[in-house]
Formats: sequence, C-alpha cells, structure tokens
Amino acid sequence: MADQYEHRTTAVLLAAGAGSRLGLGPKALLRFRGRTLVEVLAGVLLDGGCRDVVVVLGADAVRVAENADLAAYTVVQNPDWQTGMGGSFRLGIAAAPAGEHVLIALVDQPGLTTEIVARLLAHHRPGRVTAAAYRGADGVLRRGHPLLLDATLRAQAAESAAGDAGARLFLQEHPDLVDLVDCGDQSGGGDVDTPDQLGLLE
Repeated sequence: MADQYEHRTTAVLLAAGAGSRLGLGPKALLRFRGRTLVEVLAGVLLDGGCRDVVVVLGADAVRVAENADLAAYTVVQNPDWQTGMGGSFRLGIAAAPAGEHVLIALVDQPGLTTEIVARLLAHHRPGRVTAAAYRGADGVLRRGHPLLLDATLRAQAAESAAGDAGARLFLQEHPDLVDLVDCGDQSGGGDVDTPDQLGLLE
C-alpha cells in the first residue's frame, strides 16, 4: 500500500508565519541540526516518501529564501501571510499537482521524522484524511500534524480554510473521515511557539 501512495503525494510545508510570539523572526530560519528548520523539515518530508515538497513562505520571504537552501523544492510566496494560515494552506494545495494527495506539515514542529511521514503514507486509505496523533498527559490520543488529505478531499478542505484555520474547519465538519495514526513513539507532536519551547530544537 505504501508504494501506491508515496508516488502520488506532495507535501506542503507551511512556513509563512513571522514567529511573533517567539520574537526571533520567522521560525523557518531557526537553527536546527546545523541548518535552518525549514531546510531540515523539507528534507524529512521528501526522505519520508513524498514526491515533492511545496514550501509556502510569507514573512521575510526574501530573507528566508536567501538563507535557506530550498532549491530542491517548489517554493511559493504568500503575499497576504498576515491574514493567517488559511491563505498559505490554500496556496500550498493549489501548487500541488492535480490528482495528488497532499500531506500538510508545519515548519514549527521539529519532532517530525521520516518514520512519521512514511507511516502516514502507508496507513492512508482512499477518500480519507490520515492524521498523526499523539498522547497527552492523560493518555488520550489526539489529532496533530502532519495530516494527509486524499486527492478527492483537497479542494473541499481548501475552500473551508479561512483566517488562522487551515484544515481545522474541514476536519471539524467531517470527523468521520479522519483516521488517527499513533506517532507517539516518534515525537510528542509539540511546536515551537514561545521561548520556553525552544528546547524542542535541542
């Protein structure tokens, strides 16, 4: 099953935010494993089995492009990145080839591994959304990122994206379409939003 979907999935890496809560500029340029965070995560998505990676830039896009080696990927810029994630989500999906599934990832989640990507690809079922899930302190499995949108659902998901909501509204309206894949052995699913979370980059 994995091979069937690996060659038909394009990853979209959302990296347009300014990182205002963090106060260190765009999170795409944070240093991680000796490179920029956006470079590392784009490489993880490709190495995990995605056919291509669409990197959506926004805040300080020129500076990010100059300081990160993204030549191996498709890069698009969201001039209206200030309006929230929804616009970047729509742009990223539109840049993925028609007929392909789309795997959505966030640039501020350094815990992403090639195994998580490969696991989502392998577990995906036609007409479904396959989402990485992580257990909280209470032991409950909760949906996180990345998430894989089936090719038949991507247009509908993009239409529902607005403001700071990417796929969230679509997923809330269609919980019956979501398959959770436990990835807790790989990562806690945390993101780097505030200075106290910078330890995730170590």
